[in-house]
Amino acid sequence: MSAKCFGEVAVVEERRFEVLRAIVEDYVATEEPVGSKALAERHNLGVSPATIRNDMASLEENGFITQPHTSAGRVPTDKGYRLFVDKLATVKPLSPPERRAIESFLQGSVDLDDAIGRTVRILAQITHQVAVVQYPSLVRSTLRHVELVSLTPTRVMFVLITDTGRVEQRSVEMPAQCTERLLGELRSHINVSCAGKRLSDVPLQLNELSAKFGPDDLSVVRTVVTTLLEMSAEQSDERIVLAGTSNLAKFGGEFTSNMRPVLEALEEQVVLLRLLGEAAEDVTVKIGHEHFDHGLQTTSLIASGYGRAGDPLATLGILGPTRMDYPGSIAAVRAVAAYVGAFLTDSA
Repeated sequence: MSAKCFGEVAVVEERRFEVLRAIVEDYVATEEPVGSKALAERHNLGVSPATIRNDMASLEENGFITQPHTSAGRVPTDKGYRLFVDKLATVKPLSPPERRAIESFLQGSVDLDDAIGRTVRILAQITHQVAVVQYPSLVRSTLRHVELVSLTPTRVMFVLITDTGRVEQRSVEMPAQCTERLLGELRSHINVSCAGKRLSDVPLQLNELSAKFGPDDLSVVRTVVTTLLEMSAEQSDERIVLAGTSNLAKFGGEFTSNMRPVLEALEEQVVLLRLLGEAAEDVTVKIGHEHFDHGLQTTSLIASGYGRAGDPLATLGILGPTRMDYPGSIAAVRAVAAYVGAFLTDSA
């Protein structure tokens, strides 16, 4: 094929994508199937209605759009949404008021739980979708401080604080009485060797702790080490919060009438964990039948990791009908992930 022919094919393909883009935008805005006449009237596509009809016929033949009912216009398919998302040249930026609202809302957080709660609420509010936020992974966090507090002569409260502000507490009955001297020495040795280390590296740092104490203290020391190992290995990835589930009812039409499988999937923690676990550090978009869970195959997920640059602590995102504002939603997820990541690391 000559260079001229290649150029002509490229022009036709680009024109057909512009028709697809217009169909996606109109369908997202109106929830009504889109016809060629409406496209010609609403969009400056630079071609005749007859050419638009031919392009729509080609898009339908290739599975990018479909006709839900006889004599109706066309709606995008999962394949059409995927092409639209993959070819997004720009992502609609958030307005300055939206950015200020996110920043000021998160800055009012008093602790990690409050920050996560605020994050999931603001994400649901600005996207009008279901927001899902995973707590920072404990094993990927860094230990800031360990406190050992005597409750009774034989009961000790363990307090583990991470760089993200996460606080883990556990009360443990010890095998022998614990003096303030022993607890003070244990606290000092643990913080000197472990503070500033990743939680996943704590076991290595605790291996030699027993050698620093005499035989009379070993039973207590071993219990302290075992407890800290258990606490540092716990998977806080299992903690997920949702907000905006009621937003799903606002979309109407066929989606709302078949919403039960979506709600059932959202109630399954394992499903949500797997869903978020497939997201990358940057924005990931999963559309319709790309979901492994059948109950979510009428929805799209937009998710992103958040935390330190190049080292995400967890994932957040939104879930809603495939008929969603992808450019605006991608911008919102990306911005909120950046803000909450900066908040957690700056406040460490």
